[in-house]
Amino acid sequence: MSLTLKFLLLLFLSHHVYSGTIVKFLPGFEGPLPFELETGYIGIGEEENIQVFYYFIKSEKNPKEDPLLLWLDGGPGCSSLGGLLFENGPLALKSEVYNGITPSLVSTTYSWTKVAEMANIIYLDQPVGAGFSYSRTPIGKTSDTIEVKRIHDFLQKWLSKHPQFISNSFYVTGDSYSGMIVPALVQEISKVLFVFSH
Repeated sequence: MSLTLKFLLLLFLSHHVYSGTIVKFLPGFEGPLPFELETGYIGIGEEENIQVFYYFIKSEKNPKEDPLLLWLDGGPGCSSLGGLLFENGPLALKSEVYNGITPSLVSTTYSWTKVAEMANIIYLDQPVGAGFSYSRTPIGKTSDTIEVKRIHDFLQKWLSKHPQFISNSFYVTGDSYSGMIVPALVQEISKVLFVFSH
């Protein structure tokens, strides 16, 4: 992406509402987190009635140069917390019999933020209604096509608030039903890049 294109994108998106918080402690985890976790909402749509929730974990090696990866869980309708805690995140639930108290969290050794080809990872709760994502107004019918446009809108706004990651390599991945969303999202991103590059 050219510098001019990045600048225009940032100017266009800079007026959108954003809420993000650095989380240093989590219930069930002893001590401070050994990685940088940001959580928050990005408002999408014309009136930003849809609030999309994300978890962002920086690479534990070189966040400025390591790839940026968007992780989408399947379902459809599963929270990305599943991917974060059970598949490729830096935390997992400790395997123990539930006794009515807060479950214990433990560090993992296999997180994509710290092994081999490390990455900065955005875990996205989508579609609306999955995890902590919600809409302030009824959204009516939805479809994969509509969700792809919403995720694309989210990405543009997230990058406008995190411009330091615009030049990083970018990948979209996920599991299960997200196999229907990932190719369509990559195509949507490619269309926009094609228009700007010509």
